[in-house]
Amino acid sequence: MKVLVVGGGGREHALVWKLAQSPKVDKIFCAPGNAGIAQLAECVNIAADDVAALLEFAVKNRIDMTVVGPEAPLMVGLTDRFEEAGLKVFGPHKRAAEIEGSKTLAKEIMEKYQIPTAKYRVFTETAPAIEYIKELGVPVVVKADGLAAGKGVIVAEDMDTALDAVKLIMEEKVFGAAGNKLLVEEFLEGEEVSVLAFSDGTCVVPMVSSQDHKRAYDNDQGPNTGGMGAYSPAPI
Repeated sequence: MKVLVVGGGGREHALVWKLAQSPKVDKIFCAPGNAGIAQLAECVNIAADDVAALLEFAVKNRIDMTVVGPEAPLMVGLTDRFEEAGLKVFGPHKRAAEIEGSKTLAKEIMEKYQIPTAKYRVFTETAPAIEYIKELGVPVVVKADGLAAGKGVIVAEDMDTALDAVKLIMEEKVFGAAGNKLLVEEFLEGEEVSVLAFSDGTCVVPMVSSQDHKRAYDNDQGPNTGGMGAYSPAPI
């Protein structure tokens, strides 16, 4: 079958690499892809969030299955649009993707269903957020509510960094509309682990655990970014 992978990062490279091992897969396209992916698949010059162009390509090339990597196309409803056109696509619907697209919504869902999570407060103005941080003290975590390419979480170990983070997100809008809301969250210490699962709405099949490393520099230094690397299983 013919498969279209949407995205152009390391995640999509891994997806393409694994899909290429399947005897059921005859041809892989990747939009937009990258130089590494081009060794395994045919890269297509279509942006990952250009849903209309991706849909047109999938129909024209009779794609049997589309696999979506990034959050942005999921947030604008790629899965919904493809399914409406009768195409098979792997990725959550727009409504489900909002859990990833809004940290506030994710927190509210965790509270509703009593899922343990760090204590937090949500702000839409700078002054109350700064006042709360001064009361709370440091270290503290400051988060832009929306998608920010993995850079919207600032772990502030001192007060200046925390207050600067609020101003950068809410006043200077370094993350655009993603910073219209801001979360101030308690700092948690310990090892991080990610456990994802596949679900059809009835059954849940967990994947192997993994550990993401977000810091930009060696020895766990520097700001968080979209992910410098990960390994699996997590050593926990």
